[in-house]
Amino acid sequence: MIVYGVALLSACLVVGMLIGEALGVALNVQANVGGVGIAMLFLVYASNSEKFKTLTQGAAGDGIKFWSAMYIPIVVAMAARQDVAGAVDGGLLALLAGVAAVVVSFALVPVLSKIGKEHPVDEKIAEEDAP
Repeated sequence: MIVYGVALLSACLVVGMLIGEALGVALNVQANVGGVGIAMLFLVYASNSEKFKTLTQGAAGDGIKFWSAMYIPIVVAMAARQDVAGAVDGGLLALLAGVAAVVVSFALVPVLSKIGKEHPVDEKIAEEDAP
């Protein structure tokens, strides 16, 4: 039932692209402003929403989960490729800003990975308090 996943993906993409085009017109920009990203947000919301719970169960749910999992990495890869092409055309400052963002992101990985982990001391205290 991958067809339901494709149908949901298509509906989210059409709505997202329409909103992106409307934003482009409203901002007086000759481009789609974030339509693919908006579609991705709709897909994430729809695949995790209680309103679509009956649609996301069983064989149909497998198709929706498959396309939800495939869509996000594809969008990220497309956006990354466009950003690199734009940075090369934009000059040295754009390239420097991109490299700086990557370096800062890599530096924050250890910090962010520690968030949400319980410390061994906390686990030991919890075990001592347990009856």
